[in-house]
Amino acid sequence: MSRTLRAARLATFSFFALNGFVMGVWIVHIPAVEQRTGIGHAALGSLLLLLGAGAFLGMRLAGPLTDRIGSHRTVPAGAAVCSAALVLPALAGQAWTLGAALFVLGFGNGCLDVAMNTHAVQVERGYGRPVMSAFHAVFSVGGVFAAVGGALTLALGWSAAVTLPAVSGLGLLVTALSAPALLPHTAPDVERPAATRVKRRTPGRIWALAALAFALMLCEGVANDWSALHVRDVLDAPAATAALAYGAYSTAMTAGRLVTDRVVARAGAVFVVRYGALLAGAGLTAAALGGSVPAALAGWTVFGVGLSGCVPQFFSAAGHADRDSSGANVSRVAGLGYLGMLAGPAVIGPLTRLVPLNLALLLPVALCLAAAGAAGVLRPAPVPSQAPAGAAAP
Repeated sequence: MSRTLRAARLATFSFFALNGFVMGVWIVHIPAVEQRTGIGHAALGSLLLLLGAGAFLGMRLAGPLTDRIGSHRTVPAGAAVCSAALVLPALAGQAWTLGAALFVLGFGNGCLDVAMNTHAVQVERGYGRPVMSAFHAVFSVGGVFAAVGGALTLALGWSAAVTLPAVSGLGLLVTALSAPALLPHTAPDVERPAATRVKRRTPGRIWALAALAFALMLCEGVANDWSALHVRDVLDAPAATAALAYGAYSTAMTAGRLVTDRVVARAGAVFVVRYGALLAGAGLTAAALGGSVPAALAGWTVFGVGLSGCVPQFFSAAGHADRDSSGANVSRVAGLGYLGMLAGPAVIGPLTRLVPLNLALLLPVALCLAAAGAAGVLRPAPVPSQAPAGAAAP
């Protein structure tokens, strides 16, 4: 294993952790920024859609750009924009300036998301074994550090106008230190004249991977926003106890991703997604129908374990499907998956007007079962057999 490849892997870890940390710090300071700008919850909800819109646009642009100029350029560019933009919400004094700030922050986040996942595919290709899930685990760890650090600074009385610029500066420093270790761009195997280049259609397999990412990231979005509410409102648990539901889920998610790469190496990505999704569906069913707080906490934990290794496999498969279009394919999977994460909380809310919350949670259970059934799409497309050496040409 070359020193260059190991350094590139460490740099990729740094950018995943940075992304999780920067966005986590923003999430922790949402109430403070909301108070500073004097907007209500409804207005904030609308402005957060601009964050999502910016992220989606960034993902769509970063993929083809990464294929053209290389992830070693788009990763630090996305990280720099994401880090620098964290200052903007702290400076916003009105709703429209906050909306503009969130759009730029989302754009940087989307660019970094696709670029670093594309670079992770390049590192994984160099290692010749699964390493993608560990990168996603480090992203989660970055979010945990953001939650702990943000809670500490808020307890010390630091305002968002102090903390967000400090984290922004830290992000820019990490970017500058980590960028030189990224792997250089790999040129296409065959250079075709410009006149003969044609725009290739996206294979159906990539859209199938994107659909699976949408389904299971929708499930992740449901856990993020509804796990604690489920334990509090359905089971009448205290708020402190209800918070343990999300804590159990996110801890299980992070721990599961730390060991997923070894499981993929032994059993394959299809196994991880098929049985992971089945396990997640069983866990959420137990949480929704168990009728007790211990059953719910255990169910959300199992849900996190089951989902933990699934989504990284979609990013990895998309990136490996076509070396020359790795960034574009990752952007398609990431973009549709991100829409799923945004849609999850929004879908469950209206469902609760028709059925109780615990029954509404059976929708993500159904999506888990569907993903388990479709996991076979992760099998690589068969490579056409070649004629043996020395065989006569037709």
